[in-house]
Amino acid sequence: MFLADVIGTVVSPIQHPVLDGERMLIVRPLTPDGRATGRTRIAIDRSQAGEGDRVLVVDEGNAGRQLLDAPDGPVKTVVVGVVDYIELDGRLAFDSRNSTGAE
Repeated sequence: MFLADVIGTVVSPIQHPVLDGERMLIVRPLTPDGRATGRTRIAIDRSQAGEGDRVLVVDEGNAGRQLLDAPDGPVKTVVVGVVDYIELDGRLAFDSRNSTGAE
């Protein structure tokens, strides 16, 4: 699992049947203190997230396929939750109610 910011959505006319009706998001992995890390990824949205949300992402094929109930589906990365706040070393490192993302 990793933290990420949602930076966009993906629209494609070509989809695998397992992905019919699923919304796909572009997510940028982050460290707990909010620094970008790693490469952006495309994730299936299971949490009603939107652009600008900080999210929790599962990035493991078996877990992703179980979440979609698709044992043979081409699934790896799934957004499983929207983050309200992050406390790091006793301080609030991220708060979704704050427009800048940190206190």
